[in-house]
Amino acid sequence: MLSIFEEAIPKSAFLVSAASCERSVVDVLEKTQLGNQSLDENEKQLSCVMKFGGSSVASAERMREVADLILSFPEERPVIVLSAMGKTTNRLLLAGEKAVSCGVTTFESRRDCDELGIDRFPGRIGTATEGDCHDEGVNVADKDYLYDAFEIGFITTDDFTNADIMEATYPALKQRLYNDWISDPAIPIVTGFLGKGWRSCAVTTLGRGGSDLTATTIGKALGLREIQVWKDVDGVLTCDPNIYPHAEPVPYLTFDEAAELAYFGAQVLHPQSMRPAREGDVPVRVKNSYNPKAPGTLITRNRDMTKAVLTSIVLKRNVTMLDIASTRMLGQFGFLAKHRSIISLIGNVQKSSLILEKAFRVLRTNGVNVQMISQGASKVNISLIVNDDEAEQCVRALHQAFFESNCSEMSVKS
Repeated sequence: MLSIFEEAIPKSAFLVSAASCERSVVDVLEKTQLGNQSLDENEKQLSCVMKFGGSSVASAERMREVADLILSFPEERPVIVLSAMGKTTNRLLLAGEKAVSCGVTTFESRRDCDELGIDRFPGRIGTATEGDCHDEGVNVADKDYLYDAFEIGFITTDDFTNADIMEATYPALKQRLYNDWISDPAIPIVTGFLGKGWRSCAVTTLGRGGSDLTATTIGKALGLREIQVWKDVDGVLTCDPNIYPHAEPVPYLTFDEAAELAYFGAQVLHPQSMRPAREGDVPVRVKNSYNPKAPGTLITRNRDMTKAVLTSIVLKRNVTMLDIASTRMLGQFGFLAKHRSIISLIGNVQKSSLILEKAFRVLRTNGVNVQMISQGASKVNISLIVNDDEAEQCVRALHQAFFESNCSEMSVKS
């Protein structure tokens, strides 16, 4: 099964002509319209998306474990989405910076390649880094297909570092993946994070954590039963465990709650990844590849709001608050307050009075002055602004008050 990872790196062809790209987009859409009837009878053959993050495939040993994990679900017929190996994005950015400054970059992945028995992997990266972009063929393994996301229909805007998925992507993906599955069923392996600009035809990226968006886009396009996002934690947690180690997994979230968590700084999900899942009404399950037996977090359109007032507390540090007292000040210098943090309370804000009463009581006990409050447009978030140097203390105290009923609402300084 190691073959499913041998080629899980984008090809070294990064640019094609704009004319050929525009033609390819038109061809994809035309073929999609012709093939929709044949797809209807086979849409249920692929069952789910399984996306694995960079830490899950960070070494040869981890790749073997993930391959075994995929095969441990014989009842599933998954589409696999892979992030780059852990820290690869940072290394590539460093390589680009050094290339611009005429420096020399040495890749440190040869040990992992040797352990996997892969001898062509470093050469492909080196060729891409040197700008020698030759189009190489892919040796498709017997048990899987390898797809570069930008070649199978991920059509995006031309924002090269934070591109948006365009609507034409969904029928294109459906046509390509199902046609290949029908002709020769095998596990599809898709590179995450990438797309193709609809005008420039250059390879684009979906922003940090964009492989989550790749996975949910495929889930919506194929109308699959579930999207599984495999991380290195036991699901979405009640707060950042680096701030408070007693954080617990959240069993259920709504799409809106998950989107707010990601927007306000939770690192588990890409901020835009919930949109395709919500539009397609495809549940998302966040699991731990290091602890696959843990139930994880299930994200759906609705949940039982009576069981939990809050689901999670998120901290966003180092924000600046601008106080504008009158519309006459527009265009004028306002009053800035730097070194502030936003603490977002995610949950059932229909009980906002209860949440605020309890939160203010806890913070007052800890001697914290809340400088501003705000309720998000999604109606699942209440945000409090406090000083940076008080923020972690606030998160710990609020977590004890809302999630640990046997704990008193006392000062938690450490």
